[in-house]
Amino acid sequence: MKIKFKDLIIFENDEYLIINKPPMISSLEDRNDFYNIQKLAQEHEAGLMLCHRLDKETSGCLLLAKNEDAYRNASIQFEKRRVLKVYHAVVEGLQEWEAKTVDLPLQVLSNGKVVTSSKGKASKTTFNSLKLYKKHTLVECLPESGRMHQIRVHLAFLNAPIVNDETYGGSFLYLSQVKRNFNLKRDTEEQPLIKRFALHANSLAFKDSAGKEIKVSAPYPKDMRVLVKQLENNR
Repeated sequence: MKIKFKDLIIFENDEYLIINKPPMISSLEDRNDFYNIQKLAQEHEAGLMLCHRLDKETSGCLLLAKNEDAYRNASIQFEKRRVLKVYHAVVEGLQEWEAKTVDLPLQVLSNGKVVTSSKGKASKTTFNSLKLYKKHTLVECLPESGRMHQIRVHLAFLNAPIVNDETYGGSFLYLSQVKRNFNLKRDTEEQPLIKRFALHANSLAFKDSAGKEIKVSAPYPKDMRVLVKQLENNR
């Protein structure tokens, strides 16, 4: 199904657009995908530039600039860590965290996987528990830096991998694991509650060129809503 870029827009002014990126679409050009956000943005309005990126499977707030000056303004704030990025993740285990901080450098390996390493780049993330379920936790993630796979690796370090994040130790989650008296229909194969790792860029806050603060939140996409609802209903 073709994605309509205009339907993704959750904020717009003369300088910026913020979209709620759907899961399973790349931010930048990917040889495996016909669609990507960069391509869709250019088709919507020539000159739109991505100010940062999200992993293909990650949904949520993605900032685009309408001109070079706006892009430069945002880039400086990202570089100086003045952009407040808030992510939500569903992780394994019961995690009771309040301002739990992981300050570990990260290094990208040749195979694309990211590991903690003294040779890596400085990376810091703070975690707060939002809701505890039977065997999972909804967590707020506040990355101070913006390294590749940062939140995923730091959560794995805490032995709390994101649901379905097989790359970093996460497991698929099925309704039969959380719902009592679950009955699967005959001749059907149970599907996981969510088919990608459960990470969502929930909100973004920064300042426009005039110094006015812009803060935008992105609703969960359907798959994340279903996952959280089932965990909530079967606590």
